[in-house]
Amino acid sequence: MHAEAPLCLVTGSTGYIGGRLVPELLTAGYRVRAMARTPSKLRGRDWFGQVEVAEADAQDAEALRTALTGVDIAYYLLHSIGTGKGFAATELHTAQNFADEAKRAGVQRIVYLGGLDPQAERLSKHLASRAEVGRVLLESGVPTVVLRAGVVIGSGSASFEMLRYLTERLPVMVTPRWVNTRIQPIAVRDVLRYLVACAALPHDVNRGFDIGGPNTMTYLEMMQRFAAVSGLRRRRILPVPVLSPSLSSHWVNVVTPVPRALARPLVESLKNTAVAEEHDIAAYVPDPPGGLISYERAVELALTKIQTLDVPTTWSSASTRGAPSEPLPSDPDWAGGSLYVDEREQEVGASPAALWAVIEGIGGKRGWYSFPLGWRVRGWLDRLTGGPGLARGRRDPDRLLPGDTLDWWRVEAVEPLKLLRLRAEMRLPGLAWLELSVGSDDVHQQDELSSGASESAHFDGASGQETTRLRQRALFHPRGIAGHVYWWGVWPFHGIVFGSMQRNIAKAAQSLDASRESQPTPRRPG
Repeated sequence: MHAEAPLCLVTGSTGYIGGRLVPELLTAGYRVRAMARTPSKLRGRDWFGQVEVAEADAQDAEALRTALTGVDIAYYLLHSIGTGKGFAATELHTAQNFADEAKRAGVQRIVYLGGLDPQAERLSKHLASRAEVGRVLLESGVPTVVLRAGVVIGSGSASFEMLRYLTERLPVMVTPRWVNTRIQPIAVRDVLRYLVACAALPHDVNRGFDIGGPNTMTYLEMMQRFAAVSGLRRRRILPVPVLSPSLSSHWVNVVTPVPRALARPLVESLKNTAVAEEHDIAAYVPDPPGGLISYERAVELALTKIQTLDVPTTWSSASTRGAPSEPLPSDPDWAGGSLYVDEREQEVGASPAALWAVIEGIGGKRGWYSFPLGWRVRGWLDRLTGGPGLARGRRDPDRLLPGDTLDWWRVEAVEPLKLLRLRAEMRLPGLAWLELSVGSDDVHQQDELSSGASESAHFDGASGQETTRLRQRALFHPRGIAGHVYWWGVWPFHGIVFGSMQRNIAKAAQSLDASRESQPTPRRPG
């Protein structure tokens, strides 16, 4: 009889690395328990049905104790970067809590992914916090491996997206001195290979390892070599000493999708050398036969993933604002207070499938089906005040999963062919949601069911055409007088924005149905 495979707990499973590590561990034969504060964000992942799911916040000792029960290997992939000035204290408290509960639960190994921390330099706040978390875990009494990596090159990583957009959008740029910092980037595939292999290290290994790719260069060289791989002309780059990290983060916020709250700690960390000082990990995890992935090859792989729309996770997969999802005002736990609602319904001469396809494909390059200039201007204003604006786009052009970012929204709920609920993450004096739903209320559905039609659609008796009800709700809970002023200030534009959105979504669904009907039905052979 075969022994049961070790159980791995993956924290940060909704994040960039955690979301990619889970399927790698499953492929390697491990059992996996994915931990998340909001498990609904994991629904729709290809691997969701193959894992256990633990709902827990790492700052909640009791919930963490339950999540760690029976775990053999625990992956600590949590961070609070981009959540404000107190992120270091939060990270230290969370790490200590995790270390204590892992020891109590009898976990056999902890694996942590941190950052390179050159001993001879004064570290940025972000890197210093990463190093302190590693120290806490190493002193936990549980055998721990701390992998220290620099810039991770992979489709969807924050560091890669910052590099990519700066290089693609600015053929000529004035840059801070940190473009001359020496860096040893590493491909995300090699990071994942190390993480998986660390689960099987000998019990007596309790230390940190530097990991990096085969190439060392400056950030300026990284941009020039990215341009060459991308087929772009050589960039003209002029480093100057006057751009502070604060000014640099504003500049990154405007040019790239990375928001200022995340850009600042990333930029500050670029002042530190990010080169591996040892390669001891090779004694336990030998380099692959073909060697570690080169920088150019890593860029090629990342761009291919982007071009083929095969980006499984992104830096924005997990919210960088550190705020849990607020309850929808109609939920039972809503605390009350003022609530403004803009609600619109109409019958659409299209099938539920076509209407849902348009709804699920909204945003990103397709836009919002109303007043494009207004959306762009509002997006730029949000970016200038530190919000995400429209720069984040979407992970996949056709499919949405709970937790995905969608321009300045985050997907809070997806019920295929029924409901899409978005929560605003733009800068607002209040809380805002947008709901788009297919079908109708319970009474209408009952009428349809009794007449033999589906829940979502019915037939217009006069025209014989299939129709589907489209329901659209915008909800806003103001904070203070500024929230009320904001709502009434934008209210005159609702007819333009929300009214035209509904009409244009309906037209797009009708066109989609018409195009599908016009396509010839393939003949069966014989």
